[in-house]
Amino acid sequence: MPDSNENSQDPENTTPAPEAAAQNPQPTTEAQATEVKAPAVEPSAVEPAESETPAMEAPAELESAVEAATDDFPVMADSFSPEDLDSFSSEDLGFGELDEQEEEPVDAPPPPPSEDLLQIESEEIPSFRALRDARSLVFETKSNLEAFQNRVEALGESGEEGRRRGLGAWVLGDYTDSVRLLASFESDPVASFTRAKALMSLCNYPEAQKVYGRLAGEYPDLAPPRAGLIESRFLEALGKGDEEAAVAELESALANAPAEFSESPEGNYLAGRRAELAHDLETALDHYQAAMTADPSLRENLFHGAYLAERCGLDQMALEFYELLVRQLPIDANVLMNLGVLYEDMGRDQEAAACYDVVHRSKPTENRVRLYLNDAIAAMDMYYDEDRERKEDRLNQILRIPITDFELSVRARNCLNKMDINVLGDLVRRTEQELLSFKNFGETSLTEIKEILHSKGLRLGMPRDEAVASVEVHSTRTYTGEKADIYNKPISHLQLSIRARRTVEALGCLTIGDIMKHSSDELLGMPNFGITSLQELKGALSQISLKLRGE
Repeated sequence: MPDSNENSQDPENTTPAPEAAAQNPQPTTEAQATEVKAPAVEPSAVEPAESETPAMEAPAELESAVEAATDDFPVMADSFSPEDLDSFSSEDLGFGELDEQEEEPVDAPPPPPSEDLLQIESEEIPSFRALRDARSLVFETKSNLEAFQNRVEALGESGEEGRRRGLGAWVLGDYTDSVRLLASFESDPVASFTRAKALMSLCNYPEAQKVYGRLAGEYPDLAPPRAGLIESRFLEALGKGDEEAAVAELESALANAPAEFSESPEGNYLAGRRAELAHDLETALDHYQAAMTADPSLRENLFHGAYLAERCGLDQMALEFYELLVRQLPIDANVLMNLGVLYEDMGRDQEAAACYDVVHRSKPTENRVRLYLNDAIAAMDMYYDEDRERKEDRLNQILRIPITDFELSVRARNCLNKMDINVLGDLVRRTEQELLSFKNFGETSLTEIKEILHSKGLRLGMPRDEAVASVEVHSTRTYTGEKADIYNKPISHLQLSIRARRTVEALGCLTIGDIMKHSSDELLGMPNFGITSLQELKGALSQISLKLRGE
């Protein structure tokens, strides 16, 4: 797929990413050379999310979060600067408990809109990519947004002005108007591709398929139209509740696509969706990472990669995905909420509070956002219990062990897959009654599950505090002696690959000292652990002058 040669005959020019934009000229994350404490975005760029809960808590609503399908116009509010965030504290928010928040006086008029703002009424728009990139500047400031909205509203609804107004409506997030205004411009590839994007944001997959199908026929060598056609068919089937049919549709489409498509960012993203639904989470993450490397602006890929990485306990990987997402304007509110939760999980309460505050200032009446913000502020001065943190980390490592690492009957495995139970943590949250109420799940399968949990010191329906204490008692592994410091370090210190780390965790290894109790033969006997993983582990141990048992 070409990256250059922008012209009116190429509907997108490179890769389509719904709602995506060029990177914010002012860096907003710490995925860069200098550390920035949190996303420094103006809340005018925060797009209200449809869901009442962060997207990470509602897997079924991922598509709405990725596409940001909302007809609401973004609410304006104040903003941060990176300098403010360097010393961020509860006092910096300017409103103690939030219940008595008052508007700050305006000391100066807002700055004028940027001179580089898209002249929608006259400027040439050679490709969808150009339109998408212009969107970032539109949402950069309140002045830019209001100026652009006025330009769009001044255009007529027929002829060339109607086409430009339809393109402008997509930039502003008015997808219904964009679909209506661009309907009569089928011969214009940029207008058609933009209309298809708007239809996807409205979840009107059948109509989107018609447009993508026509564009894919006209431009068979371009990945974006083909990807749009495949994804719209897949999401339509998924929306009907038939996951098997959706996966079959996706597998068939990918198998029949040209080899070049499989290597494209869109092809890797769709392959990741297929692997994720097949519960092959490691392969899914590999595809999402490949797509991110090839095109870091592919917004739907970044969201799914971030969400899945966080589910798998890979916080640093999730952070990389999320921090690329928050560079793209407008930002879905779910993304900022998810990033805030991730920062909290990592003990970075200052950054979490900054994320929540941006959303709160954009949506001041949402109590849920206020609660998240209050909790993050309170945690900034909270006493840190290092021993408790160590125990929590040990429990989290166990809860993240995939179900696929254990020997289960086909019936039990299929039932767990259909219940979307992928890791031990999913099991601990369920009760016996919940499992037994599922079709084809009986006492034999229940016994298998109990034995697995018991081997790790866990049980069904176990409260978290009890689980922390139980795991600590179950695995009394505190090493003493000359090498106690290194033996008691967590296995994360070795920086192993996902496959190698999961294998040693499945053996019950939580520290480097635990690994030292096992031999090469024991490790090679574990599922999905081969010579490559063994050599990786030996190499990591040799760097700290250690060897496996019997070496």
